Amino acid sequence: MKNNLLFNFTINKENNTVNVEREFAANLDLVWDAWTKPEILDQWWAPKPYKTVTKSMDFREGGMWLYYMISPENQKHWSKNDYLVIHPKKSYTGLDAFCDENGIVNTDMPRTKWTNKFSKSLDKTLVSIVATYENLADLEKVIEMGFKEGFTMALGNLEELLLKK
Repeated sequence: MKNNLLFNFTINKENNTVNVEREFAANLDLVWDAWTKPEILDQWWAPKPYKTVTKSMDFREGGMWLYYMISPENQKHWSKNDYLVIHPKKSYTGLDAFCDENGIVNTDMPRTKWTNKFSKSLDKTLVSIVATYENLADLEKVIEMGFKEGFTMALGNLEELLLKK
């Protein structure tokens, strides 16, 4: 079954950003929880066949989400998101990084500054995402690593999950 939910994915090399707009057929509370509660994030964040496992999450300004994506071969790829600004049920900004199991940042890899905005309309919720990179080389590196394909798959996982709620 095909839906008519909005999905836009654009890359702006002049601003070193990826802009994503994704609509979900779910209420704002549920969509917000899906992005901010580890027990729900773990169900959709990784593109299949990877799975996400949260080690710790402290969703507050100055807090951090430490997690890994595990491959079918049991390889762990650690990441963290340092939460910078949170406006409950409206938006949050975080600085994402590849890291080790203790949250020590891998400085050879780009960091992503995520700004996620949430808005409701009738029976839908729109999530507007801006992923910002320090420079064009960092943006191009994450695109080459399959960011668009992986994130699109993860958002599809979220859509499937929300349809079950």
